[in-house]
Amino acid sequence: MILQLTLRPEQPEEDLRKLCAKKFRGPFRHFKILKKSLDARKKTDIRWVYTVECGPHAPAEGPRRYEQVKGNRPKVVIAGAGPAGLFCAVRLLKHGIVPLLVERGKPVEERAKDVEEFFRTGVLNTASNVQFGEGGAGTFSDGKLNTQTNSSFNREVIETFLEFGAPAEVGYLNKPHIGSDKLRQVVANMRNFILAGGGEILYSVLLEDIKFQDGALSAVKIGGDWREADILVLAVGHSARDTFEMLLGRGFLIEQKEFAVGVRIEHLQDAIGKSQYGPQYRLLPPADYKLVSHAGERAAFTFCMCPGGVVIPSASEEGGVVTNGMSNFAREGRNANSALVVQVKREDFGGEHPLAGVEFQRRLERAAFLAGGGEYRAPVQLVGDFLAGRESGRFGEVLPSYARGTSFASLNAFLPEVITRTMREALPDMENKLNGFASPDAVLTGVESRTSSPVRILRGEDLQAVGKRGVYPCGEGCGYAGGITSAAADGLRVAEKIVKKFL
Repeated sequence: MILQLTLRPEQPEEDLRKLCAKKFRGPFRHFKILKKSLDARKKTDIRWVYTVECGPHAPAEGPRRYEQVKGNRPKVVIAGAGPAGLFCAVRLLKHGIVPLLVERGKPVEERAKDVEEFFRTGVLNTASNVQFGEGGAGTFSDGKLNTQTNSSFNREVIETFLEFGAPAEVGYLNKPHIGSDKLRQVVANMRNFILAGGGEILYSVLLEDIKFQDGALSAVKIGGDWREADILVLAVGHSARDTFEMLLGRGFLIEQKEFAVGVRIEHLQDAIGKSQYGPQYRLLPPADYKLVSHAGERAAFTFCMCPGGVVIPSASEEGGVVTNGMSNFAREGRNANSALVVQVKREDFGGEHPLAGVEFQRRLERAAFLAGGGEYRAPVQLVGDFLAGRESGRFGEVLPSYARGTSFASLNAFLPEVITRTMREALPDMENKLNGFASPDAVLTGVESRTSSPVRILRGEDLQAVGKRGVYPCGEGCGYAGGITSAAADGLRVAEKIVKKFL
């Protein structure tokens, strides 16, 4: 029996079983939460809304069977161990194809140490950081698993995360998240599965070159050595700028892709909770938000909101400041933050070169580095001062969480005028939608430049790179995803295309 039930914020979740007993009118052994969401449309009557399954016996569910590839199995190389690469590797293994996974960074445990060292000392490892390493850039984020894409693989992504140790609530929450701390263990579990299945993983090595014979892939150069390969999955991530250059030099069709840039905006988490939920906010999980404004000449929106999180130094190149947001599973931090970004158009890049967007990002990051005064300090400005057109001189109730320290500077020092103008128009508009969003003490920290890939590597309906048989551009870096879930789903999609080719 499927039931729709509600609980008030102060009610324990155990009360669901009592409600089921009343509705079912008989003994039941099976109880499962299928979906959970928060209805906060009326602050005076906030309710948790559940879809639950209960009955005398659990429905019979057998393990999913994966058709096995027989005979000569292809030599598959996957470049990149982010969500797209890891999920592709796991799916191929389940079909009997044993991949070689190549990652320019380090295993997630060692990578976390390098990240902490950078936060503490400012010593940047350009191959092991928030952008590069096992797990991909999403490992140091809020670990959100909701997506705006409508892929048939999305549910499989959730089920795979659960298989490898994600918290059970990820399976039924309307807005699931794993958190950076728990996501690292999930990534390690996926790695162990790949190794146990006979897969090979090489760390701290680059995909350096690609060789073709008669228009089809024949070999890849990894860490100075050439290896024969029938299939190459490009799951390189949105910051693999040197790889984009190599692919362009090898004749891959690459086009500019529009993205968005801006800053991180920080508020007190309590203030967001009060605004979203009213006086009951302490009985509820840390509140989030998602805002869009069309008040200016361009769209402005919030992105990657991190309740109870921190703004983190996310550079991958020397001499550039990059910001991102990160939360642990508990979301226990004092501040809330999100990206506040404005759409960038191709005309802003300043040229027709396929990698012009990359150079646009790099210019902003280097300008932010200079505005911050060096040592990867970030330039900051309070919302009240930004709207008034003056530099800030002291913090109010919101203290920045950025680990490398901050320096007061005008956002105009590193952002194009069209971006700051649009943000000035958007902030009051967003205030009308979320009380306190444009609080004068809210902190703006720059620069948020890696919202998505600035390029798309063109592929056909068979998901192979145009004119490059055997190569499969995949995930966010190649321009086909935007976040953990959609990148993982694209990894599954590519894996299934490869499997069908060899069945």
